[in-house]
Amino acid sequence: MNSRRRALMGLWAAAVSPGVVWAAQRASLADPLRFAADDALVDSGLAAALQRGFGRDTGVAIQLLRGPASTLLAALARGEHDVALANAPQVEADLAQQGLIHDVRPFASTDFVLTGPTALAKALAAESDASLALARLAQAQAPFITLADGSGTHLAEQALWRSAKVAPAAPWYTAATPGSSLLAQARAAKACTLVERGVWAAAGAGKGYGVLVAGDPRMAVDVRVMRSFHAKHPGGTLFADWITGPHGRRVLASLRAYRAAKS
Repeated sequence: MNSRRRALMGLWAAAVSPGVVWAAQRASLADPLRFAADDALVDSGLAAALQRGFGRDTGVAIQLLRGPASTLLAALARGEHDVALANAPQVEADLAQQGLIHDVRPFASTDFVLTGPTALAKALAAESDASLALARLAQAQAPFITLADGSGTHLAEQALWRSAKVAPAAPWYTAATPGSSLLAQARAAKACTLVERGVWAAAGAGKGYGVLVAGDPRMAVDVRVMRSFHAKHPGGTLFADWITGPHGRRVLASLRAYRAAKS
């Protein structure tokens, strides 16, 4: 550990009650902190980087659980997870309004990108309006693969289709096979899809396949950390404090697809 990192850890530890850290460490020996994250936030590498950093800095055992945001947030509301990192703002707001989750804190911002065969780029004419681009793809019946699973990515995609006033349907619009990478399936099928920028950055561009549309403000999304009212793990608050503090922001800065949320 270099001197700068040791000094930063010392400052963070000084701001946290030793009793809080000790209680969280002790509890996690028998019951690791259950940290749920949307699939896209795992595939981008963000969730695992946070898991490693928190465990290293605090000594608290932490278990990473992945899945679609809607499913994970429902489980968080029931107390089956302690903390969650999600990219589904409307679902989060609904559960918070119902009093089922709390301590919702902004952590990062990113966006989605529409990807597909680069041969389609000419037809879209460098379109930056995602809804108009989707309408053109639908009119051409260009193959499109969707997650259809209630993930943050799926919810964002559905909102864009509604904005385009298009109801996508088979045979050109199909659901991804569960358990396999959405982006890998889309590439193999030479189909379009919507992915979070972090997922695209982690996978990298492929021959004849690239980003078709990016930069539409409607494709932006916030990433938030939140806790369950029904889970009382002492590491929950500790994690929320850590992730939104300087250590969490440093992890975030190592991944170019994300920016720190505005406080």
